[in-house]
Amino acid sequence: MFSIKNLYVNYGGIEAVRDISFDVEDGSIVTLIGANGAGKSTTLRAIAGLVKTRSGKIEFNGKDISKEDPTSIVKKGITLVPEGRKIFADLTVLENLKIGAYLRSDSLEEDLEWVYSLFPRLKERSWQLGGTLSGGEQQMLAVARALMAKPKLIMMDEPSLGLAPLIVKDIFSIIKEINKQGVTILLIEQNANMALRIADMAYVMESGVITLCGKGCDLLMNDDVKKAYLGS
Repeated sequence: MFSIKNLYVNYGGIEAVRDISFDVEDGSIVTLIGANGAGKSTTLRAIAGLVKTRSGKIEFNGKDISKEDPTSIVKKGITLVPEGRKIFADLTVLENLKIGAYLRSDSLEEDLEWVYSLFPRLKERSWQLGGTLSGGEQQMLAVARALMAKPKLIMMDEPSLGLAPLIVKDIFSIIKEINKQGVTILLIEQNANMALRIADMAYVMESGVITLCGKGCDLLMNDDVKKAYLGS
């Protein structure tokens, strides 16, 4: 469904991503783990068209999208849940969701009901301003907003960042449910333990390069990964 081939990205004068290659199978969950500054977020921003690539290919359904603009990429079926949520604090929950569907011309009702079924709290708060929601609710809104574009691939950048452990469990349960309903997921997550438990494939990034890859369950048991990212 999706592949990166020999990708290089410069970011702020720094070579942030160096010659990385990986694939994402249709219907899978793939995670990138690594320390801050490893190049994970830059990779997602490059895929989303928010950062220009220096060289290499980003292919989606067999077509090179590495030079496409963000609007074209969303139209093709790729959305990003950014780090820090980036919701519109002065707009209501419903208005935030409708902004997620701004490129669509069809009816939104069915998909609104779908995201409300995933996030019942958002339905209860549909007329509440986004900035008045709790941190966990804002993260749910950020994910729901990205789903309103009807993506084939949704990218999530640190969805559990700053959330209480119980809310983190809720978020990961929802990620698995979204995937079960047919959406492919590319996930960046500091909580490597949780990410590896749900990932079909995982890639470790260090200083802009991929240093290790394998099934999520295999990397969960890898001694080097345990020492570096799992605290054991």
